[in-house]
Amino acid sequence: MHSMILSEFADVVGQENVHTSQAEKIAHSVDYYWVPRVWADRGRLTHQPDFIVYPETTEQVAAIVRIAGYYKMPLVTWGGGAGSQGGALPTQGGIILDTKRMNKVLEVNEIAHTVTAQTGIIHQDLEWEVNRHNLSTMHFPASISCSTLGGFLAHRGTGTLSTKYGKMEDLIISLEAVLPNGEIIETPPVPRHSSGPDLNQLFVGSEGTLGIMTKATIKLFPVPEERRFRAFMFRNNHDALDAGRRIMVNRLQPAVIRVYDENETVHQIKKVLGIDRTGAYLVYGFEGYKDIVEIQERIAAEICLETATEDLGPRLGESWWENRYKFYYPPYIMDLPEAFGTMDVVATYDKIENVYYKMKEHAESFPGTHFIAHFSHWYDWGCMMYDRFIIHPDYVPADPDEATRLYNRIWNECMHIAVDNGALLNEHHGIGLKLTYAMREMYGTGFKVLQTIKKSLDPDGIMNPGKLGL
Repeated sequence: MHSMILSEFADVVGQENVHTSQAEKIAHSVDYYWVPRVWADRGRLTHQPDFIVYPETTEQVAAIVRIAGYYKMPLVTWGGGAGSQGGALPTQGGIILDTKRMNKVLEVNEIAHTVTAQTGIIHQDLEWEVNRHNLSTMHFPASISCSTLGGFLAHRGTGTLSTKYGKMEDLIISLEAVLPNGEIIETPPVPRHSSGPDLNQLFVGSEGTLGIMTKATIKLFPVPEERRFRAFMFRNNHDALDAGRRIMVNRLQPAVIRVYDENETVHQIKKVLGIDRTGAYLVYGFEGYKDIVEIQERIAAEICLETATEDLGPRLGESWWENRYKFYYPPYIMDLPEAFGTMDVVATYDKIENVYYKMKEHAESFPGTHFIAHFSHWYDWGCMMYDRFIIHPDYVPADPDEATRLYNRIWNECMHIAVDNGALLNEHHGIGLKLTYAMREMYGTGFKVLQTIKKSLDPDGIMNPGKLGL
């Protein structure tokens, strides 16, 4: 049977684009989720796929889906493999559909300010292509050089400038998808209409559980005439968060606001930017036409200076922009043998500070664990907390099973605290495998709606099984 399925895939994509080697299987069984990384690090094999298939066209994707449906084999879509939630892990074996050969830019529309591309394209390559037209996606996440357009769509990814330009679900115009039965569909050509529900939003954020997005049209923006940054120090988190809130509710339209708590300011801000201060560090950025930016930035500065302990000025704000990706890569990021988890929490302004303190208190009740956070994506109603618990290596059990139990306990208990206090997980990293158990708690009885949609589209449950709680 194995050789028969292998030959069917080869007939669709060519023998050279079907892989079954142990090296390929291992490479497609570990993403940035801490659990499979620590298991691999300690010599334990994780769940591996039976086949890795590299299609180049939507029609090939549809053919692969039909083969998977016929044999009722699990099918998991793989982009760049940079996810932190285990969303692309083949926990039940089966087929990995790696999209990276689907990397073409199909159209840059300079009149509509849109780009249409295959979803397997690495986002940095997409950005470079539209830059040739003096346009930008304005989607600059830390994983821009190692994640695909489809990956960002799959879990509602957020970029550095999302406070002004929106998350990936705000950038989508239309998309093409392959359903679990192999049928190819296209959503309506515009995202705002009253012609029933928005099909884009059914697939965006579905993490490959309802189908495979193969092509997308997203918004583009002109490269701004002016881009300005400025940084401030505040006595504590409360004052910095309140300044950010006031900037947002007064509709000043910053491109970015980042508030780093006292712990992250002392450690990460000092390590990456060389700013040796105590308190909470806030940086904001404005961009667009110079005259407008001057007014927006001046008013924002007036708000900050009411409670700031120090105006660090534009240079130390620009330093943050120039070094923004360093925070997420060695030697600045935490890594094995530490245990660490990023619980990006989103809540309204009246709740986010309380959620921060309650989660911090609980996480730090575990021996050898400390809690850091920055507030990185802002709305006119609330903001997102990019919080991490970090366990010192001396307190991480050597046995991977015990280490995983400790890791999951901190995650589970902190998740309950967040939800009980009016927050939601996650804002942009998705649910994947890590938080699949939490979906029922976060959605309540509404989760039945998602289950019904899943059962209707994917009655055999072959599309990324075990993810999103579906």
